[in-house]
Amino acid sequence: MSRNIRKKTRQIHVGAVAVGADAPISVQSMTKTPTTDIAATVNQITALKAAGCEIIRIAVLNEEAALALGQIKRSVSIPIIADIHFDWKLALTAISQGVDGLRINPGNIGALWKVKELVSACKDKEIPIRIGVNAGSLHKDILKDYGHPTPEAIVESARRHIEILEGLDFNLIKVSLKASNVQATVEAYRAFSRIYDYPLHVGISEAGPPSAGIIKSSVGLGILLYEGIGDTMRVSLTAQPEEEVKTAYGILRSLGLRQHGIDIISCPTCGRTRIDLINLVKEAEGRLRPLNRNITVAIMGCEVNGPGEAKEADVGIAGGNGVGLLFKKGVVVKKVMESELLDCLVEAIEGLKED
Repeated sequence: MSRNIRKKTRQIHVGAVAVGADAPISVQSMTKTPTTDIAATVNQITALKAAGCEIIRIAVLNEEAALALGQIKRSVSIPIIADIHFDWKLALTAISQGVDGLRINPGNIGALWKVKELVSACKDKEIPIRIGVNAGSLHKDILKDYGHPTPEAIVESARRHIEILEGLDFNLIKVSLKASNVQATVEAYRAFSRIYDYPLHVGISEAGPPSAGIIKSSVGLGILLYEGIGDTMRVSLTAQPEEEVKTAYGILRSLGLRQHGIDIISCPTCGRTRIDLINLVKEAEGRLRPLNRNITVAIMGCEVNGPGEAKEADVGIAGGNGVGLLFKKGVVVKKVMESELLDCLVEAIEGLKED
């Protein structure tokens, strides 16, 4: 499947965010604060929104956490999904507090009358349910049938949950089929997308610390998104949640699917480099991030090849021996002292606002 052929899924809405069909692939994260610490949770969501997060998931462990959702919801401006396991009463409380979506598996909450009551409440407020299948928590009989969490076992688990909701005439459904194993995750999503047209939330479960998790997530999610599979995404890292959002946009940007903020391209350095490019790029990242412009900026180590290799960049600099070049779209604009390169770059970017 070509990157240009995105699978057409049904469209649902999580709050004001459209998910599925031709809506942009949205970036999610999850709060890592105790939900009952309302101030800390609100502060984290505010920071995540500033980083580009569009939907936030919040763990609901007990009644106190469920009741905290109302105040949190009133204090933030992005949709909230309540993450609940097993307890249908917590889901009902979360709905009463104004959440925009639920992550709860209907097959795990007991008697059918409980599911009916929950579905009825979701129908009344048009709240979607995400069925979140995880390879590490499949039903025992499924594991017995398949031997271990194969992609087929993961899809079978999703099918069971879906049939419960469909049997109650409910189709505001989003599905995720995650595993920590990249190959199993990719195959599960591929198999599911051949059968169903429900929107998909893609992710690699428990991807790990940034050093490994970014690689696993980039490979797995990159394959799926390139094949047109995925309507929302989360990069799950053992790190601050802003790092998850930053990585997600990096993956989307690399595939030409979304642009968010300045995209810095820089050379890896070689024997021709005569400036401290590594530290220059680090400093540039800090100074350029607040500018929040959807442009490509090149920072190159060689004035001989730099402008030509980065000719598609909106603006860039290339270092030489004590001096450097400022260029736009590969055309050299002027030569400046090395110590002035970064200041000159920032001024040029700010000047683009008037172009």
